[in-house]
Amino acid sequence: MSTTRPSLAAENNAAKAASLRHMKRLATGLLIVMAVIFAVAFALQPQYPWLEYVRAAAEGGMVGALADWFAVTALFRHPMGLKIPHTAIIERKKDQIGESLGEFVQENFLSREVVDVKLQQLDVAGSAGRWLAKEESATRVAQEAATVIGAVLEVLDDRDVLVLIESLAKKHMLAPEWSSTLGRIMQRVIEDGHHKPAIDLLAERAEKWVASNRAMLISTVSQHSPSWVPSLVDALLGEKIHRELTKFVAGVRANPTHPMRLSIDVWLKTFATDMQNDPLMVEKVEALKQSLLGDPQLRELAATTWSSVKAALVDAMNNPESELRRSMVAGIRDLGRRLSEDEQLAAKVNLWVSNAAGYFIDNYRGQITSLITDTVARWDGKETSDKIELQVGRDLQFIRINGTVVGSLAGLAIFTLANALLG
Repeated sequence: MSTTRPSLAAENNAAKAASLRHMKRLATGLLIVMAVIFAVAFALQPQYPWLEYVRAAAEGGMVGALADWFAVTALFRHPMGLKIPHTAIIERKKDQIGESLGEFVQENFLSREVVDVKLQQLDVAGSAGRWLAKEESATRVAQEAATVIGAVLEVLDDRDVLVLIESLAKKHMLAPEWSSTLGRIMQRVIEDGHHKPAIDLLAERAEKWVASNRAMLISTVSQHSPSWVPSLVDALLGEKIHRELTKFVAGVRANPTHPMRLSIDVWLKTFATDMQNDPLMVEKVEALKQSLLGDPQLRELAATTWSSVKAALVDAMNNPESELRRSMVAGIRDLGRRLSEDEQLAAKVNLWVSNAAGYFIDNYRGQITSLITDTVARWDGKETSDKIELQVGRDLQFIRINGTVVGSLAGLAIFTLANALLG
């Protein structure tokens, strides 16, 4: 049958309990030793008068041991089961102890002054920066961040996300009027001459198309000419049109000031102006926008966008070699270097941390200390007493041991002084 290994906390408690029992036996053993010495010395002191000093020391040791045993025991339980007043103090006063402990922690550990001093000593920004600048630290942070992001993406309800994307798209894409904005952009593009490469490309493609479709042009002329026109004439006319068209597109492509180019510029400028000022043109542009991004199309766009983004993010988060993960690690290391080297930035971060901690303490320290008081209040009185004795009982047994030793010395000193003064 397999056995389950006890938890670390249980092992620690067992070790403390064993140590407590050992110290109790030691303190009680000293009391018994003092009692035996007292009995022997008391019985033999008529034959050996010097044993009076031993008896006095043993007597003082017993008194000290018994007094301290009573004091230590009274903290946790009634000595010998006798319900003497002001005994079993912890068991009876656990709620007050919890409140006092909470107040002590609040006043001495959760004050803004204490936290500010501690944060200044820690230099949070510098320490964090030096740690983040290490490759293994940055990789670990990126891994944890990737795990969190991946978990969030998996938990998110796709339907809720799609509703959010669709509502944002309607608010920021459909609701605003596009025509004026597009008109201003087009006007600026034309004024800066950024449209000319597009015209160059169109002219080049037109020239190539005319050159590669000579037969089609001649055939088209033949098909649309009257039936009584000889085919030779149709062929000559088609050739003429093809040559002239070739010269025309070549001139448009080669001459930046060609009339065709200038007319295109004028038309584009007029179109941009109309998009900004002509109500009819604005209405047409808006109608085109609605037809392109109507509700069904917008919903489909949102679904496609979210599916693609989610799949890409999940894949990038799960792959340590992805560009996104490498960028995260590089960004974290760069942040760490800046925090450790840029004193101005580090000072700002330290100030922000200090202010955040101060705000948290000022507003929530009552809730923090209530955790202590509420937890102690839920404990059973005997359970509380046992928990505290387990933690500090071993050290308290030294009080009994010290009481035995000090009592012995005090008894010996008092008896010696009395003999010296009174005879």
